[in-house]
Amino acid sequence: MIFYRMMRRNAAKLTGDRSAMLDLAHGRLVALSSFFAIIYMVLAVRAFDVSVVQAKFWNMEDAGAIVVAEAPEGKRRGSIYDRNGNMLATSLDMASLYADPYLIADPEKTARGLSDIFPSLNFGKTLRSLQSARRFVWIERNISPRQQEAVMQLGEPGLAFRYEEKRVYPAKNEMAHLVGMTNVDGRGLAGVERSFDRMLAKGQDVTLSLDMRLQHALHREVGKAIDDFNAMGGAGVIMDAHTGEVLAGVSLPDFNPHEPGLSEAAAHFNRLTLGVYELGSVFKIFSTAAFLETHDVPMSTTFDAREPIKVGRFTISDYHAEERILTVPEVFMVSSNIGSAMMGQAVGGQRLRQFYEDLGLLSAMNVEVAEVASPLVPDRWGEVATMTASYGHGIATTPLNVAAAVATVVNGGYLIEPTFVHAGEGGKARNNRNKISVISEETSYKMRELMRLVVTDGTGKNADVPGYRLGGKTGTAEKSGAGGYQRKKLISSFVGAFPINDPRYVVMVAVDEPKGNKKSYGYATAGWVAAPAVQRLVKTMANILGMAPDYDAPSYEHPLRQYVALEG
Repeated sequence: MIFYRMMRRNAAKLTGDRSAMLDLAHGRLVALSSFFAIIYMVLAVRAFDVSVVQAKFWNMEDAGAIVVAEAPEGKRRGSIYDRNGNMLATSLDMASLYADPYLIADPEKTARGLSDIFPSLNFGKTLRSLQSARRFVWIERNISPRQQEAVMQLGEPGLAFRYEEKRVYPAKNEMAHLVGMTNVDGRGLAGVERSFDRMLAKGQDVTLSLDMRLQHALHREVGKAIDDFNAMGGAGVIMDAHTGEVLAGVSLPDFNPHEPGLSEAAAHFNRLTLGVYELGSVFKIFSTAAFLETHDVPMSTTFDAREPIKVGRFTISDYHAEERILTVPEVFMVSSNIGSAMMGQAVGGQRLRQFYEDLGLLSAMNVEVAEVASPLVPDRWGEVATMTASYGHGIATTPLNVAAAVATVVNGGYLIEPTFVHAGEGGKARNNRNKISVISEETSYKMRELMRLVVTDGTGKNADVPGYRLGGKTGTAEKSGAGGYQRKKLISSFVGAFPINDPRYVVMVAVDEPKGNKKSYGYATAGWVAAPAVQRLVKTMANILGMAPDYDAPSYEHPLRQYVALEG
């Protein structure tokens, strides 16, 4: 009995131990199952993140070890066009290279490989970037497809691409100063890109008044004048005489907006709108117009240019002294400083200054680029300033200011505000609607006659183009510097309009510090430097615009010769 009880007790104990062991095993099994379930859930979530969520941002097809990011969604920057629909600026998707240093297995090898692909990269700086603790570092922005392929051949998993917009300029340097450029992040830095940055950033396009064909012609002729006369720079403009639309505008030297850093600082300076210069005798257009507008006198009115004028310590003389009494047409035709100074005296200082102000010559142009300078005007506009300002001495302004003022003088006398934006008929109506009359139609007519005389018989003969009746004015001015004016450093310019009997276009070329050559007999004056450039330009414009020559010579052709003592 006792043995039976002992056996029963031992069996119960064995059963309890086995049950405890089973319970323990069950608990361990449950825990292990739970662990694996959690691991599975983590892997599933990660797989979902990689395959679904990140698939929206990462494209791993055909990339090998390289991860390629797709372009983020958003509005593409608007494009810029010329008046004929030719593209001047647009945005394209370009690959940019970055690295995740954490994934770079051999930073030194990778840095050397990248330096071979991108010669501009500094090996030391690149190596330091690849060894940093950051998870994202830019290596090179906006790379070419060939460079992208070379990077992929490195087989480095820590290198990847992100697609960004790159600004592209089909005309390259020819439009650089007016169209402008953006930085690497697509923000406008200069020109129209800067002025219309907000509009372009919203994806809206801009159409400019520029004509790519005329721009190319102007760029070529200004460049040729600079090369022929070994000058330091130049500027030019073609403007619609009635709407004020700038059809072409050039400043040289210029730069490639794709690689602006490769150009010197001087190449980024816009001489057309930002450069202020004493432009010399082209100002006689305005002082003569002021004289004719304020004095009802015949063209036979004379001025004694036999002796220089002495005012205090100043002496006003002529470059090519005629040493005789000159009529109004002769003063203008031979570009007499003495005669023009007398006209200025007759107008009076206050009225002459106001006349210049009315033409827009004494204030910064209100145009669609920010790079615009204010003219330099004498602090005291006394007798000397009045006389010298009559022939463009002592007053400095931009070539764009001068071209707009000339358009005002020749178009019948109503004020022109230049614009770089093409607004179609609306733009034309805007300028016509202003109808701010600066001079009378009669004075405008007389000035056109005088400007034509300069080209047929005066200092602008080298600008004449048979059949297109160009009228204009030369201007040669000494540049001011330390110690006063420098006789060997000139600004030589020519501004004109054609056809002068009914002007459609105003053209201007200014060349900075030209040097005489054999063909010019050593002269670097406007008649030798700028006038021939305008002649070539007008010929090209006529071909581009389909303007047939008119060889008929109406009485309008030389109506002022009766007041001129011609040689021979």
